[in-house]
Amino acid sequence: MNTHVKTPHGIQADLSRRSFLVGTAATGLVLGYAAVPGIDQALAAPSNFEPSVWYAIAPDGLVTVTCGKADMGQHIASTMAQIVAEELGASWKDMRVQLASNDPKFNDPVLGAQITGGSWSTMMNFDAMGRAGAAGRLALTEAAAAAMGVPAAELVVRDSTISHPKSKKSMSFADVVKSGKATKTFTPDDLKAIKLKTPDQYTMIGVSVPQLDIPSKTNGTAKYGIDVMLPGMLYGALVTPPVRYGATVKSVDDSAAKKVPGFVKAVTLDDKTATTTGWVVAVANTYSNARKAADALKIAYDGGPNAKLSSESLQTEARRLQALSDSGEYFVKDGDPNAAFGTAAKVLEAEYTTSINIHAPMEPMNATAEFKGDILHIYSGNQFATRSGAIAAGAAGLDPKYVVMHQMWLGGGFGRRLDADMMVPAVQAAKATGKPVKVIYTRENDMTMDFSRPLTLQKVKAGLDGDGKLVALSHDVVSAWPTQRWGIPDFLSPSVDKKGPLDAFTVNGADFFYTVPNHYVRAIKNEMAHNATPSGQLRSVAPGWTFWAIESMVDEIAHATGKDPALFRVELLDGKGKNDGGAQRLRNTLLAAMGLAGYGTKKLPKGEAMGVACVSSQERATASWTACVAHVAVAPSGEVTVKKLTVATDVGTQVHPDNIRAQVEGAALWGMSLALFEKATLKDGGIEQTNFDTYTPLRMSQMPEVTVNIIANGEKATGVGEPAVTVVAPAIGNAVFNAVGARVRALPITADAVKAAMKA
Repeated sequence: MNTHVKTPHGIQADLSRRSFLVGTAATGLVLGYAAVPGIDQALAAPSNFEPSVWYAIAPDGLVTVTCGKADMGQHIASTMAQIVAEELGASWKDMRVQLASNDPKFNDPVLGAQITGGSWSTMMNFDAMGRAGAAGRLALTEAAAAAMGVPAAELVVRDSTISHPKSKKSMSFADVVKSGKATKTFTPDDLKAIKLKTPDQYTMIGVSVPQLDIPSKTNGTAKYGIDVMLPGMLYGALVTPPVRYGATVKSVDDSAAKKVPGFVKAVTLDDKTATTTGWVVAVANTYSNARKAADALKIAYDGGPNAKLSSESLQTEARRLQALSDSGEYFVKDGDPNAAFGTAAKVLEAEYTTSINIHAPMEPMNATAEFKGDILHIYSGNQFATRSGAIAAGAAGLDPKYVVMHQMWLGGGFGRRLDADMMVPAVQAAKATGKPVKVIYTRENDMTMDFSRPLTLQKVKAGLDGDGKLVALSHDVVSAWPTQRWGIPDFLSPSVDKKGPLDAFTVNGADFFYTVPNHYVRAIKNEMAHNATPSGQLRSVAPGWTFWAIESMVDEIAHATGKDPALFRVELLDGKGKNDGGAQRLRNTLLAAMGLAGYGTKKLPKGEAMGVACVSSQERATASWTACVAHVAVAPSGEVTVKKLTVATDVGTQVHPDNIRAQVEGAALWGMSLALFEKATLKDGGIEQTNFDTYTPLRMSQMPEVTVNIIANGEKATGVGEPAVTVVAPAIGNAVFNAVGARVRALPITADAVKAAMKA
């Protein structure tokens, strides 16, 4: 049994680590945790009141929730407010949101870090935010009971009002806050003892209330990183080397740049954090002049050790590593697949690959840096404030405690803003000029220097007994290790063979919920790819490639045994042993998708077919059960047209139905884009694709019909931002095979590849 995976991110926030405080200040009611810097001072010194960790209620009754998660269009700030409002009893019209800084008091109780990713946010914070809201309600109720002279147990809290039905007395939240009587301390045991609402009691959770961030985003008052303006600010434009990583600057000739009006200087980055290599930033009084100056610089480079590498050489190295019996570390080691292969009636083998993929969020990477005395201020939208603050500090030569990060709204993230490369040139340019500097990437900067999804190679071998039952599976996953690059030991997992830590974020999903008695999964680091293409976490992370291989192979096995691929999956999802609970939920989701799509009940034209896949993304411990039926049409040329995607997902408890549906739709379309259209290539050490003319995500004209079925069964809330990404590619690949008999094992699935497979 695979019990080794260390997933601190999958644990519910532990409120027992801190005592919850409710107190009053000059500006309102403060709610937060004790032993957090700033909270006790806020309670003792009203004149210095600052918003607390979770939320504050002002004398006018407005409730402001501080969101410690990056909001990049997924409305997570509004979701956090909705969870608080449910238990607090606040009126939605009184709710407000703001984004947290990098103050340590906002660190996650489990991770100890501010990070937004993995579809963890709602899952990890649902209970914590609910208990925060409930504690506030109890404190307000106690204060109101004393003020009205009635028993607290007889009070009703609804729509920001505390009322006593018997006496007809009532007080608004504003009244209670202004009275200064709301003060209460909750011990860890008190917090645990709070009885939260059951799903049948919800009045806010499960309702598609208006998103709190939409008005400010539509009227222009919401500030993104690119909107930052500071007095005396300069602008920086990048010149990046032709090699993705490892190049160094030999010389810079700025004679032509000096002729550009407003040019200040060219700064060659000396990045001790090793986030960047070979970068120069041209600084000028306007962005336009900075770009002109950057174009005028003449820079000589040493290409470094990766200057001759290509996608082909990375894959060749991956195949070499996979063929070595002692490569990598084991992520799963159940039974003895090798022995089972020796006695199997049939053995199938296949190699699956994925290409380099680029994040390309719409708001270009940007950061503004300003030194105020000994303090460095960074203004940027970021998904990993804890790590990014440390990188900014390293670039400045400061202790991280002297870095203040001002979190902005994010114009797209998808994992790209887990990294802090945009902060390095801003920091070093600001330090070199003595003025605030805003650095804005061009699209070309971002695409060629992205921390991309890694190129992967997977070898899957399956053994079947005489009855066509799957009895053994071995799965080798070869890739760069994005999470290891972060240098954070807690994000790595011990291998089951005790060889050392491995990057589970390259193999998650391979530990599936199918019952297979003999099962190995080996994680193999491609050091060459790791160095030449420093990789990051792209929306869906490892399940985006592991489920591509697993769900394609399951279909291949089903066809080899003459069984319907969907029903074959149902048989494998028997819920035995360690798979109990999870397998049943995944099976039910698959059946729901099949029923909604009419799988197996429709006679389709020649060249059209449906294909299925089902996944437990993101990780086994933090799964959202998701299934897809893809309906495709394949032309004689091999061109694939997706006519319809039917996605069913079990989210446990849904907070905001419309938002969940939107997230699932977006994730499914992202998955389709990766499946059919997106590919970046490495040549001579550099990424060849520089803009949307050569890197071609899904266009609006290629949109299929998308039908989503949300299964909300009252179980713990799960995440929805990424799981549907992982299920679409294999469903499409399986549908293509069902339509024309062409099995394509490389992403993206191109017309040429389909046509070649049709002829094979």
